[in-house]
Amino acid sequence: MRKMLTSKEVLAIFREREAYLEGHFELSSGLHSGRYLQAALVLQYPSDATKLCRSLAYLFEGLEVEAVISPAIGGIVVGQKVAEALEARAIFAEREKGYFTLRRGFRVNPGEKVLVVEDVMTTGGSVKGIVRLVELSGGKVAGVGCLVDRSGGKIFFDLKNKEELVQRRIYPKSLVSLEIQAYPKAECPFCKEGVPLVKPGSRVREG
Repeated sequence: MRKMLTSKEVLAIFREREAYLEGHFELSSGLHSGRYLQAALVLQYPSDATKLCRSLAYLFEGLEVEAVISPAIGGIVVGQKVAEALEARAIFAEREKGYFTLRRGFRVNPGEKVLVVEDVMTTGGSVKGIVRLVELSGGKVAGVGCLVDRSGGKIFFDLKNKEELVQRRIYPKSLVSLEIQAYPKAECPFCKEGVPLVKPGSRVREG
């Protein structure tokens, strides 16, 4: 496996595919932002998807990951490609009544070492739900990864596996870490300025 791409190289790929956008966007978290990274525009090109996801997988070499899980639908390609690079199986979780669940015959086996991956993280809400799903299924979270961390490294996850006596806190590993300001709708300066709102996310926000 070749060494990982640099942050500069990753952002160059996003810009080349016109996937690093500026304007007024509603994120899947419900927050508003002036910048948006549409990973789907990059991942539609298999060669780019392979380069990025192999680079992400490089960060988790040596962990003996047995399965990779990602949220539908945005994380499916990332999960599949990372699993391929790590020679693990790939599954994805889907939302049902506000909670992530495993369908289509997918399962997490008790004690299985599972890597959770996503394309872009802002608040980590989706990943938090999947981490909890893995724990409730008896699996062990080996790590969390994403192509782009929009929080600037502020996101973390507390693991509460019932078999472990000490609670662990882990921080996601990413190819790019950016601190991009996001606002609640009521505080959004772009709303106040009347800038047209775009909702490019991969799912409809619930609630």
